[in-house]
Amino acid sequence: MLSINGHATGSRGMCDRISRRRALHIGALGAFGLSLPDLLRAETAGLVQPGTKSRKSVILVWMHGGPSQLDTFDMKPDAPAEFRGPFQPIGTNVPGLDICELLPEHAKVMDKCTVIRSFSHGNADHWAAAHWMLTGRTGANGSDRAPRYPSMGAVASHLLGPRLSGSLSSVNINDGGFGYHGAAWLGVNHNPLQYGSFSYGNEAGSLPAGDAKSFALTDGLSEQRLIDRISLREQLDGLKRRVDRERSFEQMDAVGQQALDLVLSGKVRKAFDISEEPQPLRDRYGAGWGEQALLARRLVEAGVRYVSLNTGYFDDHGNIGPALKDKLPRHDRAVGTLIADLADKGLLEDTLVVVAGEFGHTPKINKDAGRDHWPQAQSILLAGGGYRHGQVIGSTNDKGEYPTSRKIGVEDFCAIVYHSLGLKVDDLIHDLAGRPTHLVPGGTVPAELL
Repeated sequence: MLSINGHATGSRGMCDRISRRRALHIGALGAFGLSLPDLLRAETAGLVQPGTKSRKSVILVWMHGGPSQLDTFDMKPDAPAEFRGPFQPIGTNVPGLDICELLPEHAKVMDKCTVIRSFSHGNADHWAAAHWMLTGRTGANGSDRAPRYPSMGAVASHLLGPRLSGSLSSVNINDGGFGYHGAAWLGVNHNPLQYGSFSYGNEAGSLPAGDAKSFALTDGLSEQRLIDRISLREQLDGLKRRVDRERSFEQMDAVGQQALDLVLSGKVRKAFDISEEPQPLRDRYGAGWGEQALLARRLVEAGVRYVSLNTGYFDDHGNIGPALKDKLPRHDRAVGTLIADLADKGLLEDTLVVVAGEFGHTPKINKDAGRDHWPQAQSILLAGGGYRHGQVIGSTNDKGEYPTSRKIGVEDFCAIVYHSLGLKVDDLIHDLAGRPTHLVPGGTVPAELL
């Protein structure tokens, strides 16, 4: 394991006052009971299937806390001021499809996107809604947060494995889904490699950070925030020289050598070095979330099947105007540039980009100038993945409160993700007791996408 720890600046609390901090990790599998060599042994033993069935990948951009539909993709400029909010709509490159003025980079790529305005599920609990959306099943909630079902990324790892040989199945960047990106009972070998983490203390719903015992090669590594312009290449090159000097590589078995090679010189290691990208492109993405989005693209290029990343915390119960003026432009640069970059490199057709949170927010602004939880309506953005785009699916009423046409639910959302990977909701996996179960209890892909 490689572990690089750091502390986020501007630490803040969640809506229930739980503090958070960040720690950046590469190869953080030991906390799940499985080191990187163990993962490779599982693959060798046939526990992880090679990804020969599908060339497809998914990048899930999770807007942790839930974005406001009226301040992103379902604006209501004719509604009363207490509903329409502080922002104005702008046109996009799709006639008639207007979005928030804070999303100009999105506006340039909407011909490659679909906005679902009629997503709705009715659960206003962060943990319950996140578990439902990320796994396709209910069970966890704010009072009982333990995962009940494997995430879509873990299922893809189990059924498909990496998209390219010598890569990884799933990577989670900066965990932002109340922890439900793991494999649960599907087995620790299908947990994502975790890079960065929000920490909510010792809660059962939180994806654990790494353990130095899993791959003890951490001596001398910089204790700084890797994602903030720290050169991964220099640190790994120094580590490689130290390993060569100490001849520890020769003392490993074949699988251990493969694990070390994956970290030190393999395609995944190279993917983490975003300094290889032209500076003008890096400037387009921007720092922070933009660097994460660029990393996600590089990981897909390196053969990773499923990448999830988090852009901030959008549960703005107060002062939503200043909050979104800070966050949405950075989110816009990251996501808009990601979609354009994937298209420029010919990767978008085989990569589904999904942008969502666990629910929407109240159409009516509250007394604190914010919006509260509102699962009755949310806007979701899709791009690529082999689907038809340049469209809006569904609608809400004149205040953005409820779907008025083409209601899309959680199971449909999961069906969209699975279909893009070449899987079906009625494909089977087996739980720890050996019982077969469908990936999702139901759900269909909207015909408009096909």
